[in-house]
Amino acid sequence: MAQVVPGADLAALRPDDAFRDALELDSLDFLSFIETLSRRTGVRIDDEDTPRLVTLSGCAEFLTSHPE
Repeated sequence: MAQVVPGADLAALRPDDAFRDALELDSLDFLSFIETLSRRTGVRIDDEDTPRLVTLSGCAEFLTSHPE
């Protein structure tokens, strides 16, 4: 996330905050986040998965349910 939104106060994000709104991510920023998440974790993220990935807890749940 820090790569996508440099200078963002990530420590202030709560697990269920919609970070797209909280950090004012536009669609390109969000896509960049999804691509970075996939690349760094090695987990394939399909378009239909992205609605689950708008909160930190949603990302954690998705990643733990896809141990690749």
